[in-house]
Amino acid sequence: MEFKSILDDFNSNLWGHHFSVPKDIGEKFCEGDNRRVICQLNGTVEFQCALMPNKAKGYFINVNKEIRTKLNLKVGDQCVLKLTKDNSKYGLPVPEEFTELLYQDPEGEKIFHSLTMGKQRSLIYIIAKPKRAETRLNKAIVILDFLKENNGALDFKMLNQAFKDANR
Repeated sequence: MEFKSILDDFNSNLWGHHFSVPKDIGEKFCEGDNRRVICQLNGTVEFQCALMPNKAKGYFINVNKEIRTKLNLKVGDQCVLKLTKDNSKYGLPVPEEFTELLYQDPEGEKIFHSLTMGKQRSLIYIIAKPKRAETRLNKAIVILDFLKENNGALDFKMLNQAFKDANR
């Protein structure tokens, strides 16, 4: 489904740059709590995201700085958005290093899948961010070890410390 929207900024500490999605369009993609979509901007950049509820206007899609820079977008710019339902398991691409590690570590896999989908996506995002496969694998190992040591309790400050300790 294609429509036009203007880049806006909430100017808040919580939410930033975004595109509004009309309520009638957004509702076509919502299935219970699942609001995951694939968004394509101006026929070029494609990314997985969630339709976030906005009581005043329906829904919105956050757009990070990397995407805004790639498309040279500024507040007030109009884009053509094309949305499709995201039927992937996690809502973003999973690095093969992590998939293999989950396969080899049943205990870590069980704990990882006991987390909420949002926490799973956050951890996958952390693992997928580095360009080098070795770095992605190291992050995945630290995360699974951390989850096992803490019985699945996820504290991002402690996890960041675990990354620092692993790099020493």
